[in-house]
Amino acid sequence: MTARALSFGPVAESYERFRPGYPPELVDLVLAHAVRPVRTALEIGAGTGKATRAFAGRGIAVTATDPDHAMLAELRKHVHGDVTTLRGTLEELHPGTRHDLVFAAAALHWTAADGRWSRVAALLEPEGVFASFGGPVALADPVLEQSVQVAHAPYLTDDDVPSPDGTGPDEAMQWPGTELARSELFSDVQQALVPRRWTMTAQDHVGYLSTVSAYLELPPAQRQKALTAIAAVLPPRVEVVADIVVHLARRSHS
Repeated sequence: MTARALSFGPVAESYERFRPGYPPELVDLVLAHAVRPVRTALEIGAGTGKATRAFAGRGIAVTATDPDHAMLAELRKHVHGDVTTLRGTLEELHPGTRHDLVFAAAALHWTAADGRWSRVAALLEPEGVFASFGGPVALADPVLEQSVQVAHAPYLTDDDVPSPDGTGPDEAMQWPGTELARSELFSDVQQALVPRRWTMTAQDHVGYLSTVSAYLELPPAQRQKALTAIAAVLPPRVEVVADIVVHLARRSHS
């Protein structure tokens, strides 16, 4: 777990305001991968509960975990129903109760590679479902996106999170599907895409960027300069692409 992974707490309210939620069709996709009813779930890196509420809304008892107390405090403001919160990283969770589903929403890349899949498997019932999903919110116009890259270049060279196993962006199977496919602990590995596109105000898009870890790592004055420079090149409204890449697998029998 790096300092970058723990940078979200100070902007928990902005994270809740500007980060998009997850649509019903995503939950449908995950639950369809199950071979038996999903009654319990554990979430890795729940943040402010964007995904938590989507699954809890289906009557699933969710244990939402996150290492940041501020993010969990924000989660508790918005998530209702059968949800338990637990502060901790995946590496700090002690195997005990097994769940029908373990999922991570834009959070799995913050977990340690060493022992990742044995830890996840220990939290799952045999044939239980694992799901990882997420994706950036990017400008649909490539010319405008290039203008943003130029605007933030003096302060930030790259705002991407690289693939943890080095898988190239053009490969058919993306991470973590690549690692799941190599693991004997999991089977029935699938990759799917939930397309999303909408129009938002430039102010809201800059607000979203203010919650991205690459910007949060910058010194406050430098971060503000970068965001101000980006705002200056954006039109009043922008179209964004926020496709969700989903990876699914089932825990092998043990």
